Amino acid sequence: MWNPPPPKNNYYAVIFSSTKSDDLEGYAEMDEITMKLAQEQEGFLGYESCANGNKSIFISYWQSMEAINVWRNNMIHIQAKSNAKQWYKRYLSQICKVESSHLFEK
Repeated sequence: MWNPPPPKNNYYAVIFSSTKSDDLEGYAEMDEITMKLAQEQEGFLGYESCANGNKSIFISYWQSMEAINVWRNNMIHIQAKSNAKQWYKRYLSQICKVESSHLFEK
């Protein structure tokens, strides 16, 4: 989850919204591996996610476009993406520049 306070400077959010398919063979294992690798990568800031049945939204936060591009070219990440048409009925990936952020917690 998003633990540290947002950076004072601009940062980036990668929004991945999806509907999973019925064929999730290998998905859980690959998800665990890629999450661990992403969290170890320089420039990774954190993530948030929510799910409702087979629909989910996953938002990862990154320090820079350079960090996103390093992740985009990670061989394990590329391998995971090669299974996207098996694991998803639909997905949308968007990269957004965050210029302002406000957090409220109780």
